[in-house]
Amino acid sequence: MVDSRVGAYADALFAVAAAEGNLAAVEDELFQFAQALGSNDDLLATLTDEAVPAVRRQQVVEDLLDGKASATTSALVSMVVAAGRAADLPAIVTAVVERGTASRNKAVATVRSAIDLSTDQRSRLEAAIHTSTGKEVEVKVVIDPSVLGGVITEIGDDIIDGSIRRRLNQLRESCR
Repeated sequence: MVDSRVGAYADALFAVAAAEGNLAAVEDELFQFAQALGSNDDLLATLTDEAVPAVRRQQVVEDLLDGKASATTSALVSMVVAAGRAADLPAIVTAVVERGTASRNKAVATVRSAIDLSTDQRSRLEAAIHTSTGKEVEVKVVIDPSVLGGVITEIGDDIIDGSIRRRLNQLRESCR
């Protein structure tokens, strides 16, 4: 169950992005920011530190997103951080992305890959997932160097591990 505050923030961010007319782009930018936040302990500590004035925390967000995200995304992240909810941002963003994909009658497929995927690779992966699962999905890529190669796909509770690491482990097991 999603915390009611997380749900309320997700509803607000979703409504603003939809009203601005760039929901899909804002979803992607929020997703990327949430991934960066989750993988950078120093950034998370700074944005959640109540001793750091809210204006300074907002400036950190604006500096990080300057030229890399839309004004809408920057304003939304800044608002969440100023409200003291930076620690909840990954959960809020997950809820926003779920609302967005559900509004398009799709599911979220989180794909871990050592490198970013091109638009063509994403489209082919979406088609392959649809063929194997019957689900229409939108791919959200998380860059994870530990994957080595291939991809690990999560759709809800389902995990499809097509990584080289898994294949190497299978090879090691079969040679024992």
